[in-house]
Amino acid sequence: MTETANHPATSGGAGRVTDLDSLEFTNRWTAALPADPDTAVRPRQVSGAAFTRVSPTPVAAPRTIAWSPEVVELLGWDPALADTDDFAAVFAGNRMPDGADPHAQNYGGHQFGNWAGQLGDGRAITLGEVRDAHGGHQTLQLKGAGPTPYSRFADGRAVLRSSLREYLCSEAMHHLGIPTTRALSLVLTGDQVVRDMLYDGNPGPEPGAVVCRVSPSFTRFGTFQLPASRGELSLLRRLVDTTIALDFPHLTATADLGPDELITAWFDEVAQRTARLVVDWMRVGFVHGVLNTDNMSILGLTIDYGPYGWLEDFDPGWTPNTTDAQGRRYRYGAQPQIVHWNLLQLAQAVAPLMDDHSPLEASLNRFGEEYHRLYLEMVAERLGWADPDPAGDVGRIEALFGVLTSAEIDQVIFFRELARVPVDADANDDELLEPLADAWYDPASITGDVRDGLVGWLRSWGERVRSGGVVDHDERRRRMDAVNPRFVLRNYLAQEAIDAVEAGDTDLLGELHEVLRRPYDEQPGKERFAQKRPEWARTRVGCSMLSCSS
Repeated sequence: MTETANHPATSGGAGRVTDLDSLEFTNRWTAALPADPDTAVRPRQVSGAAFTRVSPTPVAAPRTIAWSPEVVELLGWDPALADTDDFAAVFAGNRMPDGADPHAQNYGGHQFGNWAGQLGDGRAITLGEVRDAHGGHQTLQLKGAGPTPYSRFADGRAVLRSSLREYLCSEAMHHLGIPTTRALSLVLTGDQVVRDMLYDGNPGPEPGAVVCRVSPSFTRFGTFQLPASRGELSLLRRLVDTTIALDFPHLTATADLGPDELITAWFDEVAQRTARLVVDWMRVGFVHGVLNTDNMSILGLTIDYGPYGWLEDFDPGWTPNTTDAQGRRYRYGAQPQIVHWNLLQLAQAVAPLMDDHSPLEASLNRFGEEYHRLYLEMVAERLGWADPDPAGDVGRIEALFGVLTSAEIDQVIFFRELARVPVDADANDDELLEPLADAWYDPASITGDVRDGLVGWLRSWGERVRSGGVVDHDERRRRMDAVNPRFVLRNYLAQEAIDAVEAGDTDLLGELHEVLRRPYDEQPGKERFAQKRPEWARTRVGCSMLSCSS
């Protein structure tokens, strides 16, 4: 059992922040936008304002159990800070550092395709914006810090299971090379939080926790949708202008654009960033689980880690979200289409500010074109094919997906081990299949037509490599391993870490965090974190599917 926060080894350095009261808060967003004049915490509709100033609610006994050395480095802080009682107090919400401007953002959104009206930060409270080690700006936000006017009669708290999952996944995604909000810290509160995890009428107490999320901006598609829906065009204009000025300053620095041209350039960049993001999700098998428009970052980052999950056996129809179990709107295979639909909602929100809407339509069309191009490039790189061959690769990729769904095959292991499969024309069937054996959930099913289909596709794959791919075996393996991770945050691993922490042991959390910092490396001795889902996790809550309860 460990008593201190888990983190990899790191070292201090000169010139780093050693006192949280000396942080350089810039708070540009709150300075530029209208605040709610009412600071009462009671649930209510907030009009004409981008945010409400509200302070976190103190907790009983804050204790830091994990922190990210990379985020501490990004912020320019002395790592020793993270092991202090004051760090735990600040990032649980018990104390505000000098210069902080705590607030909750006001936004709306579509949830499961239906307009939900005002949503807002119901349990996320932003401490403020600080200068980072590189002269940039990072916003510090506490998730689970207590009620706000947007809590809709909830308590504003978060439980350990969801907080640990967000902490680990934020950092895992970063190390996978996928744009994401970051996680600075995970702090236990010492309080119990009552949740009905399965929404089945059986609520129970769970340990409370707070995650400090870090991002240049937490602005969402829904940030613009809410004032547009209310006809608050002055606020909408200020939100767009402020977002461009703070988060897309290059758009005003490099060209003299008119108002419509500036919005067009901004929206086009948002669409292109988002296309690249979804391609990355599809590459690693990540399923967001709740792609509502209020969960879409204007910066093209992965944001709001709720009931997410990784494809283990390859099932394009899988969703990790129990709330989505019937309609499967947010299933893995539908993510590109859903994100395109969400971009359409953003376009409709900002359209009232423009005289000519056709450039927005053109950007939406370019999203589809860009996604298709990037997707083919990504798959070709994963498969060792180097440059894509659109005329032939589409059919080969569709054939691969047919093979992967013909039996229960772990897609993470399959893609990683494919680099070990021989491409020689004279390789026999056993030589082709042997490197992939760990990917079979039921080895007895790899027979007959299933086996023939796998062998046939592997021979076609090898022929494609020989005719126009990366022929040198070592180079092909190096390039494929660089985009096909050995380690991802499988749901059962996260659940094991949750179980251990709830039992008072944070060692597994620290070990898992360390492994996920190098997802593309082999890491001898850590093979158990790369194994396919065990049978006990097939139907267990938290391992197969997750609810939005957190």
